[in-house]
Amino acid sequence: MKTDRWAYENLEVYVWEGKYEIADRVTRFLAPLGVDVIRAGALEALPAEPRLKPCIAVISVSVIGAARFSLDWEAAHGMPVIWVAGPGREADPGRFPPEYAHILADDFTGADLRSQIGKLLPQLLATDAPGEREADLVAGSPAMRQLLQHVETFADFGSNVMLYGETGAGKERIARLFHERNGTYGKGPFVAVNCGAIPDGLFESQFFGHAKGAFTGASFAHRGYFEQANGGTLFLDEIGDLPLFQQVKLLRVLEENVITRLGSTLAVKLDFRLVAATNKDLRDAVRQGRFRADLFFRLAVIEMRIPSLEERGQADKVALLQSFLRHMLGESGFDALPPMPDWLKGAVGTAYFTGNVRELRNLAERVGITVQQTGHWDEERIRPLFRSLHPGAFDGGERNDLRADTEERRRILAALDANGWRRQDTAASLGISRKVLWEKMRKYQIADSEAEPV
Repeated sequence: MKTDRWAYENLEVYVWEGKYEIADRVTRFLAPLGVDVIRAGALEALPAEPRLKPCIAVISVSVIGAARFSLDWEAAHGMPVIWVAGPGREADPGRFPPEYAHILADDFTGADLRSQIGKLLPQLLATDAPGEREADLVAGSPAMRQLLQHVETFADFGSNVMLYGETGAGKERIARLFHERNGTYGKGPFVAVNCGAIPDGLFESQFFGHAKGAFTGASFAHRGYFEQANGGTLFLDEIGDLPLFQQVKLLRVLEENVITRLGSTLAVKLDFRLVAATNKDLRDAVRQGRFRADLFFRLAVIEMRIPSLEERGQADKVALLQSFLRHMLGESGFDALPPMPDWLKGAVGTAYFTGNVRELRNLAERVGITVQQTGHWDEERIRPLFRSLHPGAFDGGERNDLRADTEERRRILAALDANGWRRQDTAASLGISRKVLWEKMRKYQIADSEAEPV
């Protein structure tokens, strides 16, 4: 549970004061609590998104109409606003919509300000628990920039989302981004469920909840995942692992938006956004009868594919390693460590991570521990850490045979066969660029000689 002290010490307050000269007062009232107060003179002073700290803006109404400020500023910038107005104007319905509650008179006291901030903190901290944001979201590659553009396009709508991507590619991170960017559901909880880890016989209890006494051992009532996510986002990871009989029950909830706990007759109305993810080809699973078509089309209103680390390229690999190390070493007091050496950047840039970002994070932890022990970038000790990765990660040697019967390799071969081995048509059918298709063919050592004879 977060403490109030932690909440304030990790808070940033941006102040646009206009004619009321409120910045000094805000600083005086909040500095003892450890709040970072920033006097902002232009919109460019805003922190880059995604923000790693919860942020609040305190804005004088005197700046409305100037410097591109307006009452829809909060929606445009995703940062809650406490407006400061002259006496009597704070309740003016002609200026502020009736539902807008975060308004202070210009003679506000420290207690008034802390009260308004206290109302906003639960919303701000819903997705900002320590440890959830381990490092900056790196999006330097064209593939990631395009993905984030799509997220921004669809995030503020309530449509269901289906995310595809290899294991460890960061599907939950993108699901959280959908949650955080939604003006309605983002204020509620984010509930993540691994569908592949639901024990047989416990699906109903875990998803629907149960009433007290519903079965032996049910000594108290329990809210299931659906209820826990009410008003927020339910993230169902590895959705392709749900057996057919459980898929039927999930479909019914999505159609009716109502659940009934086990052992109860009371129907509970729900409103949440669903984001699902899988590393499987669900369309193929539908064709083979392993996944219900009606559930698939209910889930896949918006479909997005998370690029693998290989598709993102060397620059993103290096940036991710730097980000993980900054987070890890910064907490350990290694802020003055010299910049990462070129030999280490080259090593991680040419490495092949079968586990994608998750495996890179593990490598960063090993490197970080070594640096903490030695106090510097000890090449002699760090070099061996790469040997557990794919050959070629450090010494430029040839990679091992990647022709293993992997699911993605089979999927690419099937698409090539279906499109007569025409690269452009195949790439389009897979939803990737021709360059990415070529890189994957090289990665899996797929040659034209494997084409099925006509």
